[in-house]
Amino acid sequence: MKNLVIVSISILLLFYSCKKESFITSPDAQVRISTEEIKFDTVFTTTGSITQAFKIINENDQKLRLSSVKLMGGNNSYYKINADGFTGPEVSNIEINANDSVYVFVSVSIDQSAANLPFVVTDSIQVSYNGNIQQVNLEAWGQNAHFFRSKKITVDETWNNDLPYVILGSLTVEPNTKLTINKGCRIYVHADAPVFVDGTLEINGARDTADRVYFSGDRLDVPYNDFPAGWPGIYFRTPSKDNVFNYAIIKNAYQAIVVEDPKQTANPKLTLNECIIDNAYDAGIIAINSSINARNCLISNCGKNVILAKGGDYQFVHCTVASISNSYILHRDPVLYVLDYVLINNVPVTAPLTASFRNCIFWGQNGTVEDEVLVDKRGPSFTVSFNNVLWKVVNPPANISSSGIINDQNPLFDSINTTNRYYNFRLKDGSPAQNSATNIGVTIDLDGKPRPVGSDPDLGCYERQ
Repeated sequence: MKNLVIVSISILLLFYSCKKESFITSPDAQVRISTEEIKFDTVFTTTGSITQAFKIINENDQKLRLSSVKLMGGNNSYYKINADGFTGPEVSNIEINANDSVYVFVSVSIDQSAANLPFVVTDSIQVSYNGNIQQVNLEAWGQNAHFFRSKKITVDETWNNDLPYVILGSLTVEPNTKLTINKGCRIYVHADAPVFVDGTLEINGARDTADRVYFSGDRLDVPYNDFPAGWPGIYFRTPSKDNVFNYAIIKNAYQAIVVEDPKQTANPKLTLNECIIDNAYDAGIIAINSSINARNCLISNCGKNVILAKGGDYQFVHCTVASISNSYILHRDPVLYVLDYVLINNVPVTAPLTASFRNCIFWGQNGTVEDEVLVDKRGPSFTVSFNNVLWKVVNPPANISSSGIINDQNPLFDSINTTNRYYNFRLKDGSPAQNSATNIGVTIDLDGKPRPVGSDPDLGCYERQ
């Protein structure tokens, strides 16, 4: 009798075990897919994309077997899938436990021989189970481009706006050579690809938005397209000379522009006309004992906007240098540092410094900074002037000459929305920066719009029209 009871219990346990492990086969089985569509933003050919994912969820109290997860384009598709750890284009007999789920990962890579203009690449993933079919649509915008890996410019070269330019590895302009980038060009730089200029870089953008020259990272998918430090930056090294940027926009770098050592000719080492430097993680401009002329420039929302150290020769006219603390970059440093030294083994090493700031705005908000302008003198040759400037300063800098200073009055920028990452640094009507500049012969603003000839213009890079 005892053995019979034991056998009966074993049979009972086996029955319930089998029932629990059985698969639901009804066409009414509840299966939910976490999305109906996956979209990829612009994907440069041959570089691929990020991987996106969706879930297939078994909402039943029994296990369910997916007949297949199938990429409908098959082996010829630009897309690739991985379902439950198995690579497609088709994965069969996937088991999902009761009230559990599996992931399907999707990536896309577009052939470099594709058309020149942006184009849409579509496909779909078919999920089959118990005689049912569900579908996830796939869409990617792809674009062909000029691809350069560890490229060296060894003879004079010109880039025109026929295709975007994608920089992988690095780009180097060799000494005594010139790279000219004409209007409308878009340069997308990979995360590990610094731009080194030992020769000359000339950018010939124009005033219209489509005609400006853009430098940014090559991740165009949300949210990475707005992240700072998406690429290293542009570095003008010792032999570089006569660099000119007209209507250039440099976004999302680690250090957007670094200029090292004195100029080699009578011209400034770098001239910036009507340029925007934005969202650089560490710094917008770093200059070490060098020379920069900047006109109608906006340097905004950088970790440190402008650093001029160990002397040099600098002129900034009608520039707006501003940072608003946000979720990407906390505003913890002055927007302008001007120093005639660097510390080496904690000992200041100085060089002569001449710096002039006219008709400019230096402003910060929502951060921890009291003085948005910091000036420090250690050496004997030091000439720094601020004329007709609006700044946010509690402790005015020493060892400078100044006139026409508007201190700690909100410039009333047009629109600031940190939640939506919208920053319009044009001036509202009634701004204290209106008509507070002196006429120094600058006839246009950053938008290419006119400044008044017979009356006082506005401070900063934008003229209120």
